[in-house]
Amino acid sequence: MHYLSTRGDATRAKFCDILLAGLAPDGGLYLPEHYPQIGTARLAELRAIYRTEGYAALAFEILSLYIDDIPAVDLRALCEKTYRPEVFGSRDIVPLRRLEDGLWIEALSNGPTLAFKDMAMQLLGNLFEYELARRGEELNILGATSGDTGSAAEYAMKGKKGVRVFMTSPHGRMSPFQQAQMFSLQDENIHNIAIEGVFDDCQDIVKAVSNDHAFKARYKIGTVNSINWARLLAQVVYYFAGYFQATQADNQKVSFTVPSGNFGNVCAGHVARQMGLPIDRLVVATNENDVLDEFFRTGVYQVRGPQHTYETSSPSMDISKASNFERFVFDLTGRDGAATRALFEGVARDGRFDLSGDARFADIAARFGFASGKSTHADRLATIRDTWERFGTMIDTHTADGVKVARQQRGDAAVPMVVLETALPIKFEATIVEALGRPPERPARFEGIEQLPKRVTVLPADAERVKAYIAAHCA
Repeated sequence: MHYLSTRGDATRAKFCDILLAGLAPDGGLYLPEHYPQIGTARLAELRAIYRTEGYAALAFEILSLYIDDIPAVDLRALCEKTYRPEVFGSRDIVPLRRLEDGLWIEALSNGPTLAFKDMAMQLLGNLFEYELARRGEELNILGATSGDTGSAAEYAMKGKKGVRVFMTSPHGRMSPFQQAQMFSLQDENIHNIAIEGVFDDCQDIVKAVSNDHAFKARYKIGTVNSINWARLLAQVVYYFAGYFQATQADNQKVSFTVPSGNFGNVCAGHVARQMGLPIDRLVVATNENDVLDEFFRTGVYQVRGPQHTYETSSPSMDISKASNFERFVFDLTGRDGAATRALFEGVARDGRFDLSGDARFADIAARFGFASGKSTHADRLATIRDTWERFGTMIDTHTADGVKVARQQRGDAAVPMVVLETALPIKFEATIVEALGRPPERPARFEGIEQLPKRVTVLPADAERVKAYIAAHCA
């Protein structure tokens, strides 16, 4: 399998090269040259593998379709090392639980940092360590987080040989629990950088540094954000696992609702659907930062500046520049790199593009299954309260956005709707208290985490200042 850039660069790369590289040389994102196809017979085989051998075996089968430059025996061992019950809480790894008739929640938040990002980041940490050891190299990871990517990356990379992490986050815009998870880590290879701005500023810095090819080469800069294809690939697996749990036969369809900010999680669902997984609809659920909902309703992609990127009670979705959206647009244009480049150069120049009159947008739902909806703070409170009072199930704010939109978009009652859980409620305690008048349960290992000493450096939203910080800590 070779990988290509969404912006048309002619160079083809292997998996382990793009694992360590992040962005393509032309600033595009990597995608496989084609999506391997899963027919009905193979789907039945994968169902049997998941039921008899478990999630790690399923992960190996999916990943091996895309990774042919790691020996199969090593890739299987990496999957088994990653997806263990003692790390993720159960043999199922991502158990499905019924909420009400036709509506299910896929539990993705039982990993070390209590968020779905652990599902991919734990694998990424093991892949990095394996490949760096094989090459005898080191890697400096530069990332951006709106809440959960940072802690998941740091917990996956702490103590890993040959890896340093430089994680940017929007200063003061994460929940106290999210900040404490990251800033309390004392490992020498972990560096937290709080940026005076919003998440989009952090993401712009990561891209700017990645596009400085001389700096990137000198300091061996890699990424863990979902611009890294390996992150997204790992997430494809839990769509298959969710499908197998929600159905009995391989001709049944399932819909998924995905709380979405940077479009990585739902883009993994798009990949699964393109592979042939019988997904009926992929529902994008946004909060008040509804750029993606606006696009899927109107065809207009209009990013917003910091002053119009709202601070909400589902902060991991406080994003108005969805990096992974470019991967979908590349497929939407028929994998036309020049067209994709032109559209996103238009975003950089004008802050928008408009496909409302484009025939490719007109049948977007039929071709790709996408739908969307929006949730507000009032909706979150009402959904959290209703889900607790009627079902005895406590959900976090982002999952509440998903449940609210899923109920609106449920459609055919015969097609199960699966909401992807984003995090455990403890990560957003203040809003849970506001909704329910009581705090969520806190795992014992996180008792008093907010009071621990913190290691964090505050910097302005300036890529040059971040590069100087990295250089000073790599001497």
